Amino acid sequence: MTSSKRKVPPKPKQTFFAKTFHWINIISLIIMISSGLQIYNANPVFGGRGGWNFPEFLLLGGWLAGGRNWHFAAMWFFSLNLLWYGIYIFITRRWQRRFIDGGDIKALQVSQNPKRKNYAWHRLVYTSIIPVLVLAIFSGLAMYKPAQLHWLSGLFGSWQTLRTIHFITVPTVFLFTIVHSFLALKVGSFRLIKSMFISN
Repeated sequence: MTSSKRKVPPKPKQTFFAKTFHWINIISLIIMISSGLQIYNANPVFGGRGGWNFPEFLLLGGWLAGGRNWHFAAMWFFSLNLLWYGIYIFITRRWQRRFIDGGDIKALQVSQNPKRKNYAWHRLVYTSIIPVLVLAIFSGLAMYKPAQLHWLSGLFGSWQTLRTIHFITVPTVFLFTIVHSFLALKVGSFRLIKSMFISN
């Protein structure tokens, strides 16, 4: 009587650049969100100065100017990190495995394989966040330098519209992070997420 050993899937491996990108992304996002909430409290987007404020423990910067300093400093790390990662995935052709293509669209429509559908959903979510990140950066730059980049801030119409759009990108990116992590769990289990943040 022979016993068949269960095949253990290979341990997921991530490159140093991919891990560095994710760590810088998370740290800069946390700083930008907490300092952004500090800026928000100085003049809430919704309801004017008498609008609802975020609690103190979520804020970074201590006051308006402090929040702005933290926010704009982290913005450069975040933006340049995305730029370098974009160059990296272009040179290494990782975009072919990360972004959605016609095969994924077809899989979402007709595939009966749950794992294949999860993989397609993962690539769809990964692709759809790109325009949101671009919008977050452009709207942030328009508020950072409204005089020098008047042509950019003018594209958004009014200042209130600009602030509202920039604010809405925050929960969108936060929601993406949750969905992205959930789909990563379904596609590659906790081993996949662990491989992205802990050395192999």
